[in-house]
Formats: sequence, structure tokens, C-alpha cells
Amino acid sequence: MNKTFARAAALSASIFATAASAEEVGKVDVDWLGNDIIVEAVADPKVKGVTCHLAFFERGLIDRLQKGNWFEDPSNSSISCRQTGPIEIGDIDRGDEGENVFSERRSIIFKTLKVKRIYDEANNTLIYISHSQRVQDGSAKTSMSTVPLYQPGQ
Repeated sequence: MNKTFARAAALSASIFATAASAEEVGKVDVDWLGNDIIVEAVADPKVKGVTCHLAFFERGLIDRLQKGNWFEDPSNSSISCRQTGPIEIGDIDRGDEGENVFSERRSIIFKTLKVKRIYDEANNTLIYISHSQRVQDGSAKTSMSTVPLYQPGQ
């Protein structure tokens, strides 16, 4: 039993170790109800030199009281990724499903904001997609950004 627990703990630690963490870099007040647009910077943990900026809506206390939905924020998000230093690609998933780069809860149980990276080898480009993942009633609200890997002189 202890070996199984130790393996599960090691697997969990490795999953969380590869996920990026976000740093809040901006907050825009959008109304008097306390609703805000939050802007976070997320450095890709496996691709050195790439930073994504995520913007998403965060509901304020008054809005939560009025609408009665205490534990959930909207699914909308926007992403923009750029080269912010010399790019060094680590051991990334090169399959067409891509790989999760960042994940953040948007409700207590049912909704998560995710950033996924897909490598487009034919066009030498990294594609980053922000989307909301739900247990049911999936959302089509997505945002995409690309980072070309082309280097002049290559």
C-alpha cells in the first residue's frame, strides 16, 4: 500500500512540477460591482523564452450576490504569447493533442481555465490555446496565439 501511495504522490508532484504558475501583472476595474479583468503572465515551463499573457473576467462580490452564482467565473479568456528571450525547447509533447502548460480553477469543482501548447512542426510554430474545460456543457470560447520559431539566418 505504501509503494502505491508513494508512486501516486510522485506522479502528482511531477504533474504539478511541469505546470506553469501565473503572476498577476494587471487588474482593470470594469464596473462599480467590483468586476475586474485580470491579466496574468505565464512563462512556458518547457519552452524557455516564451511568455503568455492571459486576460480573464473575475466577478466581484456584488455581482455574485445579485446573480446568486457564488462559485463560478465566466469562461471567457484571451491569450497573447511572445518570445521574451532566446527560445530553448525542452522535452515537449509533439502530438496533435498538444500539452497542458497552465491550469487554473474558475469554479469550485466544474470549470478550469487551461492553456495548451501545440507544436506545428510543418510551420515551425508553437500554438497556444486558452480555453475553459468543464465536466459537462463544454465551452467553445477559445483564444489562440502563435510564436514562430523561425530564426533569421537558419
